[in-house]
Parts: sequence; C-alpha cells; structure tokens
Amino acid sequence: MSKLYNEFDKFWEYISGPDLWLAIGSAVFRIVFIIIIATFIIKMSKKIIYQVFSDHKGKRATPIRITARRENTLKKLSANIISYVVYFIAFIMILDNVLGFNVGALLAGAGVAGLAIGFGAQNLVRDIISGFFIIFEDQFSVGDYVLVSGVEGTVEEIGLRTTKVLSWTGEMNVFPNGDITQVTNYSVNNGLSVVDINIPYESDIDIAEKIIEDKAKTLPKKYEEIVSVPEILGVQSLEESHFVIRVVAETEPSLQWFGERMIRKEMKEALYNQGIDIPSPRLVMYSRNERATVLEKEREQN
Repeated sequence: MSKLYNEFDKFWEYISGPDLWLAIGSAVFRIVFIIIIATFIIKMSKKIIYQVFSDHKGKRATPIRITARRENTLKKLSANIISYVVYFIAFIMILDNVLGFNVGALLAGAGVAGLAIGFGAQNLVRDIISGFFIIFEDQFSVGDYVLVSGVEGTVEEIGLRTTKVLSWTGEMNVFPNGDITQVTNYSVNNGLSVVDINIPYESDIDIAEKIIEDKAKTLPKKYEEIVSVPEILGVQSLEESHFVIRVVAETEPSLQWFGERMIRKEMKEALYNQGIDIPSPRLVMYSRNERATVLEKEREQN
C-alpha cells in the first residue's frame, strides 16, 4: 500500500509541479505562434497574388475576355494552393518541433500506408486530376455562366477538388470535379435571342414585318447587350387564331435571355402603337342552319 501511495505522490508532484505546466505553456505558445505566422503568410501571399493579377490587367492595352477569365480562375486557384501548402508545412512543424514526432519516420510509414489508403481515396484523386484538366483545358472559368448536372449558375470558385456554382436564385451548388462530365458554357461565345411574336390573322403580314423591322433597327443603340440588329426570319407557324413571326438577335455572352425580354417588350409596344394587338384565343361556333348557309354561300362563290 505504501508503494502505491509513493507512486501517487510522485504523480501528483509531477502534475502539480511547474515543469509540466511550463512545457505545456511553451508548446501551446509555439503552436499558436506557428498558426499565426501561417495565417499571416497566407493573407500576404493572397494579397500579392491579387495585386500581381490586378497590375497585369491594368497594363494590358487590349483586354481579351478569355484571358481575363483564365486570370480570375488562376488567381483563386493559386490562393487555394498556397493555403494548402502553408498549412501542411505548419502541421509538419508542429509535429516535429513542438510535439517531438519523428516526421521522417512518419512520412516513410505514410508512403507504405498510402498504398492502402489510395484504394479508398480514388474519388479524391479523380477529383484533383479532373480539376487540373478543367483549368488547363479552359472548359470554364470563374465568372462563367454554365449548366452543370442540370444546374445553371455562375461559377464562383474552381478548387483542386470541387467546383462551386451559384444559381441565379441564390443557392450555392458544390460539385466534385470528378462528377463533372458534361458542361454547357454560355459565356464563351455570343448568345442568340430567339423571340416568337404572335400576330392576329386580321393584320397584314407585310405591315407587321415592317413595324418589327423598323423597331429592330433602334435596339442595338438602346441596349448595348444586343450587339446586332435583330433579324426577321419570317412566319414560323400558323396557329388557330394567329400566325407567328420569329425574330433572332445576337447578344453578348450569357445575355440572350435579357435580349429576349427586351425585344418582346419593345415589339409589343411598337405593334400596339400601330394598332396591332396581341391576339387572344378565339372559338367560332355555328348553329346547324347557319353552317348550311355558310356552306351554300361558299359553293356559290366557287
């Protein structure tokens, strides 16, 4: 029993002595110091990266839109890579200098264990490789409006593992890069607005097309998003109570929907001011006697 008391006294003396708490305090201080230095380096590195890209953009005499897209993407990717590298180095410093682990032995063991872990991390490796291909093939960039896996939105960030797409209704969608197999990018080329205008049969086709044509000539000056004069393709279809005239116009990238809204608005006002109103559905009914009379008149005319 006395031996047990002696061991307890030694343990209590150890945990209540100043040496243990000085060691713990020193370790905590060094860990906090390393984390603060790492955070400072990351912030300064990001600031330098943003400044370098900003200065380069300012010196460019003739901005190229694709180059600007790639610059914005590489800027965020570089900042992410620096964060990963600095935090990894800080983690190794804490293990080696503070906690006293043999980092060399740990890394050697990690090489052997990595073979086993690699089989379970195939998706992670696939995501990283897919991320590099997305960036270097310029499939899409930060700021592009894309359709990915049934979700439309603006690319907010392209990371080593995931891509973030912000929907126009405000949802942030995160996709693993390895799951992105097909992308529709609306921001690479100019868009095409397609507008179908309903005209009642009572109106003359030539008059309606002349009104639409005159109004179309004024739209590029009024809306800078519309880069060319809208073109009339002609009568698209014949419906029950109206015929349809199709108009197309080239717009700036990813602004074709805005162009369609503006064209509809302007054409509606122009046609209404000239006495051509939007047709409403109609149904013509005849009684039996009236139908016979109509058929008889048609036979007499023929």
